[in-house]
Amino acid sequence: MSTTPSELLHPQAGREVARLGWLDALRGIAAVAVAIHHSTFVYTPQTRAAVLGWFNPGVWGVMVFFLVSGYIIPASLERHGSVRRFWVSRLFRIYPLWIVAAVALLLLAAVGVSQVRGELYRFDPVTAVLAHATMMQDLLAVPNAVNVLWTLSYEMAFYLVVVGLFAVRWHGRSVSLVAVCTAGGVVLGFLGPVLLLSGSAGAPAAVAVTTLVMVAAIGSAYVSRPALRRAGMLAGGGLALVLVILNGRLSPWFGLSILAVMFSGTVLHRAENGTVRWRTAVLVCAGVLAVTVAQGWWHPEEVEGGPVSWTVSLVLVAVTFGAGMGLRHRRVPGWLARLGMMSFSVYLLHPLLLKVSDATVGRWRDYDNPVPLVVFLAILLPVCWATYRFVEKPMQRRGRELARRMS
Repeated sequence: MSTTPSELLHPQAGREVARLGWLDALRGIAAVAVAIHHSTFVYTPQTRAAVLGWFNPGVWGVMVFFLVSGYIIPASLERHGSVRRFWVSRLFRIYPLWIVAAVALLLLAAVGVSQVRGELYRFDPVTAVLAHATMMQDLLAVPNAVNVLWTLSYEMAFYLVVVGLFAVRWHGRSVSLVAVCTAGGVVLGFLGPVLLLSGSAGAPAAVAVTTLVMVAAIGSAYVSRPALRRAGMLAGGGLALVLVILNGRLSPWFGLSILAVMFSGTVLHRAENGTVRWRTAVLVCAGVLAVTVAQGWWHPEEVEGGPVSWTVSLVLVAVTFGAGMGLRHRRVPGWLARLGMMSFSVYLLHPLLLKVSDATVGRWRDYDNPVPLVVFLAILLPVCWATYRFVEKPMQRRGRELARRMS
């Protein structure tokens, strides 16, 4: 949920930045949709219950995020051809705001506004902190300190897989990757959530191993010996796949469906650049949509809102992304571009503001009150613009400067 497409590109590539503004716009809208989805639980529960049976804004928003990441992340790595630059840009993009959110969460707990998620007390502090520091907590059986952090686990897993594929020059086989992920989800559809590593070795051991492998995988980008560098990258990609399939909070079919959606975004990018035929790309994406929709009907208890809502939401994801691509050569309105820039802040910080609202305003359980929802958004957006302006943007600039020095 943390990829701002225009900021992944070379600062002088003006035409490319303008051309990818539509992706920023999609991210901005998706972030607000997720924020509204969670805030309706607090302010308009009756409307939420009525809408959720037909459409799930949260599912729509996160799947749009995953498509955008799949579209741009492999392209960014391939454009520069430098895994070092890739990891520097990613770490400077994600962690500064993540640290701000973590500190804010602890401060809210310290002053009694909101407690840290109760399930986390079952784990020792080192395990809980390391799991979150790797961003892989949702794949390590460690509860998310903030509910939206689960998507970052799949983002990080995708990064590791893409880098591993890049190490062996398989990153261009996007159509095959989509097919493997989709077929794998169908084959493993009979399984529920599998906790092979955390269940057998325990969460502390699984977290420790994951941390060591990830440090080696990311650190291998700075190793001069090609064999060691390749081995480290492959280890990271292998770890990510194992965790998604065999150790996630979500069932294997769900985790593999997420990867299939992300690689579908990659296929669409390759079609736009002429390395995959448009007919092939459309057929691939239609196949992923059909199978993922069918999975929701096969596992109705695992999709929030039920299979009808799952179907409508995914179809609208496809329609939205298709419309975005169709309008990609048009200028994005300024307000929408700004919303896209601060989309990561909106996504990551809105649950914290909801905690403050819980402690001060309270919840509406028996009737709807849209007024505090509007006030919530009116406060959220300026706060997120400030965090983008004073946290995200400066750190992204420093990350780009450091990445350029590594070229």
